[in-house]
Amino acid sequence: MEQAKLTYDQLLSENDALRLQLEEASDAIDAIRSGRVDALIVNNGDNHQLYTLKTADQTYRVFIEKMNEGAVTINREGLILYSNSRFAGMVNMPLEKTIGLHFAEFVADVSSDTYDTLISQAWEEDCKEEIQLISSDKRLVPCLLSCNTLELDEGIALSLILTDLSILKEAEQQLKIKNLQLAAAHLATEKLNNELEETVRTRTNDLFLSREHFKYLANNIPQMTWTNLPNGEMDYFNQQWFSYTGLSPAESTMSGWQKVIHPNDIQNTLEKYSNALKTGEVFEIENRYKRGADSVYRWHLNRAVPLRDEGGEIVFWVGTATDIEDQKKEMEKRDEFIGIASHELKTPLTSLKGYLQLISSNKNNELPVKTTQYIERANKAINKLQSLINDLLDVSKIQAGKLEYATGIVNISDLIRVCIENAEHIYPENIFINEDGSEYLIEGNAERLEQVLMNLINNAVKYSPVNNTVIIRTTKNGDSVRVAVIDFGIGLSDDQKERIFERFYRVEDKKYLTSGLGMGLYISAEIIHNHKGEIGVESEFGKGSEFYFELPLVEVRG
Repeated sequence: MEQAKLTYDQLLSENDALRLQLEEASDAIDAIRSGRVDALIVNNGDNHQLYTLKTADQTYRVFIEKMNEGAVTINREGLILYSNSRFAGMVNMPLEKTIGLHFAEFVADVSSDTYDTLISQAWEEDCKEEIQLISSDKRLVPCLLSCNTLELDEGIALSLILTDLSILKEAEQQLKIKNLQLAAAHLATEKLNNELEETVRTRTNDLFLSREHFKYLANNIPQMTWTNLPNGEMDYFNQQWFSYTGLSPAESTMSGWQKVIHPNDIQNTLEKYSNALKTGEVFEIENRYKRGADSVYRWHLNRAVPLRDEGGEIVFWVGTATDIEDQKKEMEKRDEFIGIASHELKTPLTSLKGYLQLISSNKNNELPVKTTQYIERANKAINKLQSLINDLLDVSKIQAGKLEYATGIVNISDLIRVCIENAEHIYPENIFINEDGSEYLIEGNAERLEQVLMNLINNAVKYSPVNNTVIIRTTKNGDSVRVAVIDFGIGLSDDQKERIFERFYRVEDKKYLTSGLGMGLYISAEIIHNHKGEIGVESEFGKGSEFYFELPLVEVRG
């Protein structure tokens, strides 16, 4: 019983001794790791082996522990004698478990040969090389491994410093990708630049050929030709210009070209030219140019059109001046003939109309029905012929500048009512709607204005064979009164709208053939212009037209 008790006491004593040894060992290890004791204790499998440093510096050890690089000390067998926290973090393993392991266990297979060669060399001289570690979670960590020998009391050990290259390698990879992208972009840019240079060369050559072709054509046409910039500056004249005007290129640029225009035409020319530059509308005018050889002025038709880019901006203008002197003289001769012929026809026509009235008014002998019908038809034909003769006389007066008439205060509303009454009598099958806004007073000639309005109404009826409704609308537009005649007939095309007020121009339509000489709107325009007003048309082909004129209002004081 006592023997058993002694054994228990012995065991208790031995247990206390072992606990004390374990605590001392733990304290020793902690002291070594914290730098308080300059030694290394490593479990080699059979027992613990103590390694002490020959030269120790506590500050150095603290620095090793705090550095960003992994620090490991191994013996010749490759056992880890010491490891700092950074290395443990790189291999994702607790610090206390790394000591005593073979360092080679943390070397990736792809770097095994490199590591073996490096370690063999490191015992002889300092060296470094890039390797890849493998962490406990199988993650590869690229490192720069620097090897230096370290003297311990027990012999030579090897100090390994491991610099994590993960961020550097990632940056290198990104840089490589960026370089590849940059190289690709450079190649693409170089290709585009080459294509652009080729395009520029081609376009430049095409432009040169186009300009030379333009010059060749311009110099071989009978018209004088020019081009000007959007600001109005002249930058080109063809050879015909220099030959006709006798001016040099220097004399023709800027405002030099204005010197050859007739003094009576210069103001109107500049006004229309300036308006065309501002609005972008086609420039067109008839004026006289002085010929350099004999200083004789000859009539020319000037026309310039703008050339626009893809964005609709005007790049430059191309203009021509066509000599129409001979045509002008022929027109004068024709107008003179028309005037003489009209006067000559007017007298017998008046006599013929008088005789027909006498026959109709003869009460002594009752006329047969057929004869009466023939007389009515003859009167209608005479009225139509008389209207044509009056138009011819008006045209000849306009051309001679003698279309004169007395003016006074005219009530437009009263004038419209009279015209509608006449139209209802002449065209009983049509419907005339008077949209009159107020009583408008203007200064003018009532007979001539009635002539204009009746002409617009006649045309509205004439070119509306299906829809028989005509609207006469009167509105105030600023300081003017606007009178519009609206129909729902065949309408006008864009080309017809541009020419509708020209002399002798008639709307040609195969479906609707109408009579007339095409002078009514020309005369109407001249009458409105003489009243200091404006005349125009708005129309859509196939949907009808709106002819209108505007006249300045007057203030009547009692």
